[in-house]
Amino acid sequence: MKNWAILLIITFTVLSCKSRKALNQNSSENDSIQIQNSDQNDPKDAKNIQDRLAFYQNIMLHPQFEHVKINSKITASDLRVSPLDATIYIENNKKIWSNISFLIIPAARALITPEGIKAMDKYNKNYIDSDFDYLNNLLNVNFIDYKTLEKLLMGRTFMQITNSNSKIVKNSQGYQLTSITNQKIVTNEITREYKVEMQYTEDFNLNWVKLQDVKSNDAIEIVYENWETFPNEVKLPKNVKIIIKGSKTSQILLENTKFDFSRMETPYSVPANYKKIEIK
Repeated sequence: MKNWAILLIITFTVLSCKSRKALNQNSSENDSIQIQNSDQNDPKDAKNIQDRLAFYQNIMLHPQFEHVKINSKITASDLRVSPLDATIYIENNKKIWSNISFLIIPAARALITPEGIKAMDKYNKNYIDSDFDYLNNLLNVNFIDYKTLEKLLMGRTFMQITNSNSKIVKNSQGYQLTSITNQKIVTNEITREYKVEMQYTEDFNLNWVKLQDVKSNDAIEIVYENWETFPNEVKLPKNVKIIIKGSKTSQILLENTKFDFSRMETPYSVPANYKKIEIK
């Protein structure tokens, strides 16, 4: 990963171009989530997890915010120089802005809005400017849009699970959601199948997500840890780990060191001598 801008985009999407899969969650209105208890002899647990509506409300509905600034350190196994210092600013439903530096030297900047993606690599003096098709083609997926990026960064549930064929069990860590049948995922009219697992804490914070290709060793795991609750009841993870498994294993680690809910300026302009790049 020699290009700073590519690292920046990969960090935002919490995915890697090594995944080589396009995702399109197929669901049927006839599908239903089955709630099951890991300990049938515990009536208290059975009562808790049978309340499907409460579970959905806790994992899907979150307090709204206007804007949040996150100071973060990024470490990647495929990056020669690390950690990188990043400032990530999210204005709810409007934009994601980030500035990345190494040893106080500016390295990359990005501006993502519902209309598309802009990112520039100051080290190599190049940039990208595209809609979300560009990002989906870059990462070989088709589910990335602006709202998905917000959810990934903030540790929100980003899979569509309401009508999927899954089960939920109560375990010692909290709640685990697992595919009953493999999730069908489509790319260029070719159907692939994945096993999907999600683990939530006792208080319904997303703790772990895994998408495993059942026909290969390719998998993506995301771990959210050390959740912090703020006076406005917004919850955010202080640590995010992205693990990409395939022909080799790669990791991206985000250590969110500070959260600030004040508004900030988000300048973005590309110098005239920068070159526009296309990533295949």
